[in-house]
Amino acid sequence: MTNIAILGAAGRMGQALIRCAPRLPGLKVVAALETAGHAALGQDAGLQAGIGAIQIPISAGTAKGVDVVIDFTFHTAVTANLAAAVAARQAVVLGTTGLTEQEQAAVRAAAVQIPIVWAANMSLGVNVLLDLVRRAAAILGPDYDAEIVEMHHHFKKDAPSGTALALAESLAKGRGVALMDVICHGREGMVGERPRGQIGMHALRGGDVVGDHTVMFACEGERVELTHRASNREAFAMGALRAALWLHGKEPGLYRMRDVLGLE
Repeated sequence: MTNIAILGAAGRMGQALIRCAPRLPGLKVVAALETAGHAALGQDAGLQAGIGAIQIPISAGTAKGVDVVIDFTFHTAVTANLAAAVAARQAVVLGTTGLTEQEQAAVRAAAVQIPIVWAANMSLGVNVLLDLVRRAAAILGPDYDAEIVEMHHHFKKDAPSGTALALAESLAKGRGVALMDVICHGREGMVGERPRGQIGMHALRGGDVVGDHTVMFACEGERVELTHRASNREAFAMGALRAALWLHGKEPGLYRMRDVLGLE
């Protein structure tokens, strides 16, 4: 049995994780955590997630008796969450996006001591899309103009999404270029002709959109579009839970969903 703790248990992803966890044999939620002072503290995590009482109250602090921690919180909490996991020798599935360079460095440092699955998006479909984008970019080359468009609900705080950035990285990898040398975030005014090899990035926000991502390759006479649309958060939750099962017992290191899904 793999015992897991959900960090950010009262959030949208936290609730989805609690709802989906019973579907996976061998996995058990034993702790549901939130920040000190959160309005949901003391409430039953199952009731909060809409599945009925599971006799696990949402609490603050750190989790004990846990094999794997699943973290979908806010980027500023990641460093402290990792430190607690390292101290308790707990594996971590990290789905929080918008990390600063310093926070990313903290992830890599923690992975020397504990196993971590770190991914911008944990759905099977998105990870297949990442591979398709890399392959398409390698085949089509820079003669095809590449644009990435993503849309999320109006509550999302970071832009572009972590998934959109991962798609851009896959695209750049397929072309054999450094992303920071070719990326363009939006356009305004007299920007001139589009440079060859540029990767355009556009973030849309509105309504209750869970997550839409499209990568477009366009040239004279044709356009290729690769799209993933998420209709709810269960695809992400199931991927994270599957990652937790896979990660239990692994050696320290930094793993990706490609490792979990056997795509390497």
